[in-house]
Amino acid sequence: MSMQQSYANILTAVGEDLNRPGLKDTPLRAAKAFSYLTSGYTQSLAEVTNNAVFPSDNHEMVLVKNIEFYSLCEHHLLPFSGRVHIAYLPEGHVLGLSKFARITEMFARRLQIQETLTQQIAEAIAEVTQARGVAVMIDSAHMCMMMRGVSKQASTTRTVAYVGDFKTDKDVRQEFLQALPEVY
Repeated sequence: MSMQQSYANILTAVGEDLNRPGLKDTPLRAAKAFSYLTSGYTQSLAEVTNNAVFPSDNHEMVLVKNIEFYSLCEHHLLPFSGRVHIAYLPEGHVLGLSKFARITEMFARRLQIQETLTQQIAEAIAEVTQARGVAVMIDSAHMCMMMRGVSKQASTTRTVAYVGDFKTDKDVRQEFLQALPEVY
């Protein structure tokens, strides 16, 4: 069964008339949208980083803040969105700055939970850069908490993942945490 047919079945199951003018092309549009929102499955880390790892003598923390993202919760297929903050400690190599957003996007465009997304980004950056350490923090709002269930409109979730020196060195970890914005 095609994704388009699946959406037609869902709309029919909730009692809608697929011949109604506003719904005439909705199954096709919804299938295209869902394909886009899950396009991370068709990408690889090598593809999104595209050899943008460069030699560098810098050994101090590099921090990229406020990378916007949108994802879909694997439990309810509802959106969650927020900002990702990524730091790493280079060890002879740096990663092109746009690649942090591309890595985030690749993993966010998969059915996901925030905890896993945070860890995936950290591990991918560690793999690509061979950095001494990587830290990732995500602040986001989940529609499954806002639109259904407990209906808490102002709730946000913060997750962190540490790899290498960020996991073992409390001073490095503290430097990262102090450089970040408060939850929005």
